[in-house]
Amino acid sequence: MNKISKKQKGYKKRPETIENENSVDIEKPENSSSDTALVKFDPLQRYLAEISKYKLLTREQEIELGKRVREEGDTEAAYVLVTANLRLVVKIALEFQRIWMQNLLDLIQEGNIGLMQAVKKFDPYKNVKFSYYASFWIKAYILKFIMDNWRLVKIGTTQGQRKLFFKLKKEKQKLIDQGFDPKPKLLSERLGVSEREIVDMDQRLDGWDVSLDAPLKDDSDAGRIEFLSSEVESTEDQVAKKEIETLLHNKIDEFKKTMTERELEIFEQRIFADNPATLQDIGDRYGISRERVRQVEKNIIKKLRAFFKQDMPDFDSYDSVEVSS
Repeated sequence: MNKISKKQKGYKKRPETIENENSVDIEKPENSSSDTALVKFDPLQRYLAEISKYKLLTREQEIELGKRVREEGDTEAAYVLVTANLRLVVKIALEFQRIWMQNLLDLIQEGNIGLMQAVKKFDPYKNVKFSYYASFWIKAYILKFIMDNWRLVKIGTTQGQRKLFFKLKKEKQKLIDQGFDPKPKLLSERLGVSEREIVDMDQRLDGWDVSLDAPLKDDSDAGRIEFLSSEVESTEDQVAKKEIETLLHNKIDEFKKTMTERELEIFEQRIFADNPATLQDIGDRYGISRERVRQVEKNIIKKLRAFFKQDMPDFDSYDSVEVSS
């Protein structure tokens, strides 16, 4: 078994505990390169370069560190476990970037909080790989953040862009299967949006893939993606990814069964619609005021969040959300 001493080279002892879940203040290793070696105007590029200096751990090292955290409350061991898995957080955050489409660092920060929770709750005596266990905590915190800020995601796109987000790739594949070249003009005719919107959404969906090829430093050919683990995704990781992808769909289907006919229509025509109906349209249909429709919509969102919280008990209470008119 590879032992890890409490003075492992390259790491400073972290004097504070990791119990403050509102902070993701990760110290640099002692051998970090100077700031002048990095591109100062790209916070993500700088962050990736810094965390790439932390060494990955073997399974045996993770178990040993986990025991020290669990039995001794060893904050230095916890720190090593956290920093060695920061790249895992980035990898998972990238999976959710297609949904979030905002600042990737926001997702990384929330994922880091989930990682610290995983370190605190990890049981090294169970035959579970730490990265597999941590991935659930990381994804849970990222999902919570996205749900808390879902309005920001929706407001950040036009109705046409929301429609494209869900249908563009599917329609492109359908055209390819039919023997057509999925050019923007053909896609715009099939989806009923402008060519400009097709191009914009295509770039947004694929943009972060391209950005990962950017060099970490001005004088280096090494791309951002190269610092991520080159290991083939394990069966466990594939299962975890599939579960998190289907969780939202399954829970939403279950949630629909709890709603009244009026609530279901508001849910489908307002909250999860590509082209949401207006408050006035729904109000006229049911003979109620716009304000009453707004109240019902807010109540549905509140119940939906509580419904998800049943399967993610570690989630904090959700704040009220603003409902658009």
